[in-house]
Amino acid sequence: MTFHKYNCDCGCMGLGPAMNDLKKEMGVAGDHFRAAHLEFLKGIRAFVDNRIESLSKQQEPDKGTTVPVE
Repeated sequence: MTFHKYNCDCGCMGLGPAMNDLKKEMGVAGDHFRAAHLEFLKGIRAFVDNRIESLSKQQEPDKGTTVPVE
């Protein structure tokens, strides 16, 4: 396994590309990590969807009162 120095403009400081290379070299274990990564992202998506739904319910306008128009 060889280590490369990665220069990234993002906040990962090169950890993301390094982890991808490591995952490629891990074989079957890399497949498990990929599956775990997908499940983690699905969990975040479910959390965000739930939060969006709860915020949407809070913003529904209350029914107003009826005002007679002459």
